[in-house]
Amino acid sequence: MTHTYQWFYHRLRSMTVSEIMFRSGEFIRKKAGRRRMGWQPAVRLAHLPEPLLPFDPSGTPVVTFSPEQPIFRHTIDINTPVDWHLDINTGRRFPLIYAKDVDVRSGRWGSAKYAWEINRLLFLPQLAVQYRQTGDQRFLTQFLELNRSWFAENPYLTGVNWYSNIEVNIRLINWFISWNILDASGLAQTNNDFRLFVETEWLPVIYQHCVYSRSNPSYHSSANNHLISEYAGLFIAASFWAFPESPSWRNYAKAGLEREIQLQHSARGINREEAAEYIQFITDFFLIANVVGDRAGDPFSEAYTAKLKQILAYIAQFLDCGGTFPRYGDEDDGRVLLLDDAHPHNNFQSLLRSGAVLFGEPLFKQQSASRGDVPRFDLKNYILFGAAGQSLFEAVPVTSEPLGSVLYDEGHYIFRKQEIADDPSKFREIYIHADAAPLGFLSIAAHGHADALSFLMHVDGQVFLADPGTYSYQTDPEWRNYFISTRAHNTICIDGQNQAFQAGALLWLDHYKPQVLSSLSNDQADEVVATHNGYARLQCKHQRTFRFEKANDLFSIRDLVENYGQQARLVEVMFHFGPNVRVDTLSRNKFVLSHPDTERRVWLTIASGLRTEIMTGQTEPLRLGWYSEGFYRNQPTTTIRASLMLDPERTTTLTHQLEVIEPADVDPLIHKQTESRRVLQKQ
Repeated sequence: MTHTYQWFYHRLRSMTVSEIMFRSGEFIRKKAGRRRMGWQPAVRLAHLPEPLLPFDPSGTPVVTFSPEQPIFRHTIDINTPVDWHLDINTGRRFPLIYAKDVDVRSGRWGSAKYAWEINRLLFLPQLAVQYRQTGDQRFLTQFLELNRSWFAENPYLTGVNWYSNIEVNIRLINWFISWNILDASGLAQTNNDFRLFVETEWLPVIYQHCVYSRSNPSYHSSANNHLISEYAGLFIAASFWAFPESPSWRNYAKAGLEREIQLQHSARGINREEAAEYIQFITDFFLIANVVGDRAGDPFSEAYTAKLKQILAYIAQFLDCGGTFPRYGDEDDGRVLLLDDAHPHNNFQSLLRSGAVLFGEPLFKQQSASRGDVPRFDLKNYILFGAAGQSLFEAVPVTSEPLGSVLYDEGHYIFRKQEIADDPSKFREIYIHADAAPLGFLSIAAHGHADALSFLMHVDGQVFLADPGTYSYQTDPEWRNYFISTRAHNTICIDGQNQAFQAGALLWLDHYKPQVLSSLSNDQADEVVATHNGYARLQCKHQRTFRFEKANDLFSIRDLVENYGQQARLVEVMFHFGPNVRVDTLSRNKFVLSHPDTERRVWLTIASGLRTEIMTGQTEPLRLGWYSEGFYRNQPTTTIRASLMLDPERTTTLTHQLEVIEPADVDPLIHKQTESRRVLQKQ
């Protein structure tokens, strides 16, 4: 069975009857779509829309535009001609054929992600800001040349850039933002070349994008973040440009956003895709649409804004004191807008600044800056809210109360201990994220990882126990399979198998069901006991107890593993460390973990009955000891693999401890362990 047929077979298994009928109908729609390749609509508006956003170039933070634009682990120079169909990583080029016939899965034409990242046109609003701030005609000329090049080389429904509706809608949003920054209607009155560009080139392509967006919605098992982007892009465009269909488009898209913000989030605002980095990406769609609805006199419901506030509240809680988020699930560095005036830019913190403006919440403002930094209003928020928004932000008080633990019934448990000192450099935090959540959203759980009962641990804003990341989606299948696997997470893996069946790069079958047996949180301790059924097919069960004793700075993990079958099973307990963590071995099962950016250490004790191995950057016989800090970026790190063989019809209990210790306590502990080893060696 070829790779394509395998994928199709497993994809079919994940579909309902209604979805199978829908997918069958796509063949007919695809055939009809070919007839529209190269379609060039004749579009005119009665008047060009005035800016909807309150942009004042004199008040924005001064930003120096760089023509070197980051594209994952590479850059492109937009001062040189852009090949819009090139994967700059492999040098392969996607063909100019009917969009739906383009192969984006096998990699034979390269990685579509590389091509799409360039074609989102995230640099256009940056050029628009530079033009408005400086008045330098070169920036406007470059803006026109880049757009004209894109229009000429991407005829309607031709090539990879018309394949995915999410890409179409991100371009729509960036054109909307650029139009508002430029004050395109005002500029068209004084610049004849720009007016001709707007009327004869830009508006027809915007209209094409709206038509495509409305005609190609994501349905059934594909209706995840893609559907959100489709509704958001179309709502924003239809609220601004008065095309004949705009009223119906706007109503359709607004109803969709109202529905999806509820469907795709839990009762407490947690995104159901179980991909933490995606939260900033998805929330931007809801946020920008909300801002546009208010400005256009078509506000969203109270239920919508209440859910948006819940989403922001979850973001505020799940960031550690350094603004780092718990990296569960997929991440691809995706951004809706790239309006950064600080590097590195933290879009989660930018969203909390937006939340402080919209809701006046002190917690949002407090968590919009890393501890020790002063909360500031950034460029993206200035463009969305203007000087009035900045005044609202500055009027929000900042609380200095330490944050505590928060246990979410949806399966995300944040154990936290903060100690506040007068000197910001002395601020201390122990942050633990325990995961007993479902695999992901909808039948394919596309962006979830097989990470049931895993955990992360940050100390003083530094990553000690880590989620290794994502690295890639469709291409590099060996790396994709590793990073989403159970073995690549801080949990128990049995017989080297995943807790669910991976049927494709973005397709899971036979989802495990987590069950939380008990949870508690008080001033003395946090504790969660949970299990899952992912290994029932192996006739095994894993139950894990997470316990954080705050007075002792002690985090313990108790694993109960039961093999009720007739075959011995390999049990592996995985500990993955951040790339800057040093691991010192004291004995077979005792280690000291240190990080160059905090004086405190972590004392790790692994259950004595386990055999331990330290692995760094290994690909054979097992792929272990890797960390991906961003999409298509990868580096060696340290992993401890602890294992045992569990005989048939046997149960074992394994207890591990992570204790945060002070610098003065490190040397005596190391000395004590060294002496113990010497005694054992003499014996």
